[in-house]
Amino acid sequence: MALPSLTLSLQFGELADAATHRAALPRHWVIRCIRHALDADAEITVRIVDAEEGQALNRDYRGRDYATNVLTFDYAIEPVVMADLVLCAPVVAREAAELKKPLTQHYAHLLVHGTLHAQGWDHETGEADAEEMEARETEILAGLGQPNPYR
Repeated sequence: MALPSLTLSLQFGELADAATHRAALPRHWVIRCIRHALDADAEITVRIVDAEEGQALNRDYRGRDYATNVLTFDYAIEPVVMADLVLCAPVVAREAAELKKPLTQHYAHLLVHGTLHAQGWDHETGEADAEEMEARETEILAGLGQPNPYR
């Protein structure tokens, strides 16, 4: 079965260590991660931001005054998934270090996670939904040759 098509805009905000994050997110890898998580064709922007921009977006749009690892802004699911995924580079780097995972591997998980959110998946609606989403993420990541992120 062919993977859905993807139109991708990959953007990097002003980051102190931009080279590290650019190296962890080659365009072909970002496309591969997202396409494997899609159930339909999509137009997605991925933006890598600093802590200040990440915190402002989380505060302004979710009412939570801290920078989080990934924010998903979904605009349409059918017939084409349209969304913005915003990943906060310092948070992702800190989490990867704490989890003792390569930065690329943690980004892959968050790209899949955000893409599932863009298609209506939600882990905050109950235990069963969280378990279902985690299982789907694990399945997608295994297909990408990545380990279970929840171990």
